[in-house]
Amino acid sequence: MTTYTVCPVPSGTLAALLTEDDAGAPAVPCTDAEGGAPLRCCLRRSAPGERIALVSYAPLRRWAAETGARPGAYDERGPVFVHAAGCPGWSGPRLPLTDAHRVLRRYSAQGRILGGELVGEDFPAALARAFSDPEVASVHVRAVEYGCFLYEVRRG
Repeated sequence: MTTYTVCPVPSGTLAALLTEDDAGAPAVPCTDAEGGAPLRCCLRRSAPGERIALVSYAPLRRWAAETGARPGAYDERGPVFVHAAGCPGWSGPRLPLTDAHRVLRRYSAQGRILGGELVGEDFPAALARAFSDPEVASVHVRAVEYGCFLYEVRRG
């Protein structure tokens, strides 16, 4: 059985993104009147009245800085919602934000895309399929409707 680690936006990265995001812009906090935004720092949906920010995030670039991978043209950045101030982070036994169809995008240790899968009901089985390929080092969980990055799952 393959073990894996769910990786939200880390607290140190969150602090940096609130100062200057991966597009070079400062965060603009706002109050989420309706709630429901998928927060990438704690991997839950925002509650009405929470202070959040929409920032630009480059998950492969940050992963490459840690691992030495060279994603080349696969390096992309996109919008993510985060808490506008400190966040307790995520910890939990269940896979987060699996309440809708998702896309799993598989990456090699070099940061190259190895494939993807549209996932409906059986998210754990799809994740197991992704990691059944020994070349897969990381899987990005993405929203279907906008293609946005939600979180990373790493082998090990």
